[in-house]
Amino acid sequence: MRPSEPQTSEPEIELTILMPCLNEALTVGTCVAKARKFLESSGVKGEILVADNGSTDGSIEIAQREGARVLHVPRKGYGSALSAGIYDAKGKFTIMGDSDDSYDFLNLQPFVDKLREGYDLVMGNRFAGGIRPGAMPPMHRYFGNPLLSMLLKVFFRSPIGDCQCGLRGFRKESMERIRLDTPGMEFASEMVVKSCLNGLRITEVPTTLHPDGRDRPPHIRSFRDGWRNLRLMLLLCPLWLYFIPATALLLFGLILLLGLTPGPVILGRITLDLHTMLLGSLCVLVGYQTWWLGFLAKVYGHYSGVLPASPLVKRILQTFTLERGLVSGAVVASLGLLANLGLVAAWWHSGFAQLDYGVTMRWALWGLTALVVGVQTAYSSFFLSMLKMSRDY
Repeated sequence: MRPSEPQTSEPEIELTILMPCLNEALTVGTCVAKARKFLESSGVKGEILVADNGSTDGSIEIAQREGARVLHVPRKGYGSALSAGIYDAKGKFTIMGDSDDSYDFLNLQPFVDKLREGYDLVMGNRFAGGIRPGAMPPMHRYFGNPLLSMLLKVFFRSPIGDCQCGLRGFRKESMERIRLDTPGMEFASEMVVKSCLNGLRITEVPTTLHPDGRDRPPHIRSFRDGWRNLRLMLLLCPLWLYFIPATALLLFGLILLLGLTPGPVILGRITLDLHTMLLGSLCVLVGYQTWWLGFLAKVYGHYSGVLPASPLVKRILQTFTLERGLVSGAVVASLGLLANLGLVAAWWHSGFAQLDYGVTMRWALWGLTALVVGVQTAYSSFFLSMLKMSRDY
């Protein structure tokens, strides 16, 4: 019996160079040629993948002729094309870049080096590497991009200085794990946000932005896509969207309620009285409802996988029961009801005469606030229980 011959397998592909494409016939061939030259000169085992989003101008044929593998993505959108490309990539690492010849695919070695060092996401920084004249609109360069990058730092502690750079490298396994699924231009922010939320290792390298080679306007729409990026950040950050405003409203409202319960407060020429106390009650109610919305959003994000699991949320859910929520709501609502019944009793004892508005209205506001807070607690407890039930089933 002859010994079995050793099986030879094709060397593992280390790098996929991914380019989203929609009618880029003027430039996609140049981009693919540069990417191919980088692979040849660097010795990196790789492939070039063009994720085409429905081109009708010959882009597909040009990319294939230059040596790229083309993936047809029927779902429209920049994010859709990239998501499909990430899933289909054969490389351990992926470097993505626009196919409009604005990024230099000949200079990808810094990205590869950082990925080999163990980083999960390597962002290009155009402000550090240089922006050629005419390559970026002033609105994007001096307002939009710096603002979004700053918000990412504040909301998610991002270390990135250029969050909208289209040239970036990452580990395929890491991106698949954090579930990127936005279809539009907000995909650029989603990648950074979810990488921060999931504790991935992130760094950046300088890169240069050149004027694109298109003969038409770019696909991006400044205000529409800027809003989509901001909307995504807010949706994935309950702390700033809900909890910080809610806490500020609650504290401000309680200060007004407590400070004005004994009577009017005079500050120079300004007198704070019942109308200001009514404002305090409104702030408490809005703040409390906003806090509940934030907590429910956090729980939904935890159960759906949109947000990473929070140890604090886990502990609260372990101790929460519908019965405890109902009892808490009933106790608070009863206090509010008793306060208002006390006013009715005082009115009855006075022979239904006119009461002192300056005194009774203060307790009426406390009663109203407690009653609404109690009812809100009870109904929110029902909704939270329904979320838990959906998770259990």
